[in-house]
Parts: sequence; C-alpha cells; structure tokens
Amino acid sequence: MKFNISLILSILFATAVVSIAGDKDTVQANEKAAWQAFKDKNADAFKKVVDKDLRCVYPEGIMTFQNELDDMKNWDIKSFTFSDYQAFTDEPDVIVTTYKVDIQGTYQGKDVSGTYNSGSVWKKEKNAWLAIFHTNILAQGGTSPAASP
Repeated sequence: MKFNISLILSILFATAVVSIAGDKDTVQANEKAAWQAFKDKNADAFKKVVDKDLRCVYPEGIMTFQNELDDMKNWDIKSFTFSDYQAFTDEPDVIVTTYKVDIQGTYQGKDVSGTYNSGSVWKKEKNAWLAIFHTNILAQGGTSPAASP
C-alpha cells in the first residue's frame, strides 16, 4: 500500500511540474504577443492577452488598460527583443515574470531605444492567461524613461 501511495504522489507531482512548465511557456508566448500587438497597434490582439483591469507602473505614473490602449498611437516600436526571461509561481493561477527588453523605437517622436527592466503578473481566468500588472523602467545607463506595454 505504501508503494502505491508513493507512486500516486510521484505521478501527481510530475504532472503538476509539467503543467506549470507548460503554463510558463504559454505566459511567455502571451507576453511576446502583448508586445507584438502593442508594436502593431492592434488593440484587438492586445485585448486577448491583457485583462481589462490591467494596472501598469511606470516612472510617469500608474496607468490602466484604457491608458495603454490610448497610448499605442504615441509609440513607434521598430523592434523588441527579450532576454533574461524568468517566470515563477507559488499558485496554480498566478505567474510572475521578469525580463529585460531591448526596444528600438520612439515615443511621441522622441527616441526611447534602450534596455528596460520589465515585469508582469499573469492570472489564469477561465483557462486563459491574462496580464493583470506590468512595469518597466529604463535600465541604468539608458538615455530616457518611457512607458511601454
């Protein structure tokens, strides 16, 4: 009987680890999709991966989902690249991500290219992972602060 319980617990643990790894991959894909939608000024695609109650914290202030949609027109992102991407979770329905994003682009016509330290919080709702919080700040040595997706 002890062997059966140990085997069952091992299988359940392995299944949970595989599930969490899959969720982290999904969240990373969604993170990139949010950035791509913002870059493309595609509000409909953005809405698919970002919660309507999103909050963002930038040097300029605290922003809402609607602020982000309104701000899309002010951005001209030529390219973005993630590095040092990490995701962790203590809960089955919340994942926190941290990463660096190298942006080439302008905000209201001013160059804001540089490396930003970024982070997001993702919540699983009805089997979909949605961003509920985001922040980024220009890394030390950068030239100008700016908000972004």
